[in-house]
Amino acid sequence: MNENRLPDYLDHMQQAAIDACSFIEGLSKADFLEDKRSQQAVIMSLIIIGEAATKVMDGYAGFTQAHAQVPWRSMRGMRNRIAHGYFDINLDVVWDTVQAALPELLKQLPAVCKDADKPC
Repeated sequence: MNENRLPDYLDHMQQAAIDACSFIEGLSKADFLEDKRSQQAVIMSLIIIGEAATKVMDGYAGFTQAHAQVPWRSMRGMRNRIAHGYFDINLDVVWDTVQAALPELLKQLPAVCKDADKPC
């Protein structure tokens, strides 16, 4: 691999997580479950996160092992479930992911990015 794309992938993950959280800001779960536009926006953000996580896992295995606290496999798995089971997306899981997993990811990413030689 002649070009280090790791900082870019981490940046994509961070931006998509920030976006997903902002898309549901001020919404109750009931509002979210009724709002197809917000659902689609959040789902796209989760796909971007999972795609970036997959690129990091595939291209920078040592980095993912060094940062095992980051749920790389879960992010990839979520992306695969969304992409391959599009009509069976569990919106409760999507909501819970944005409420709990993404804020946690956003707490972890600054140290991870620093280790990739790029602050985020």
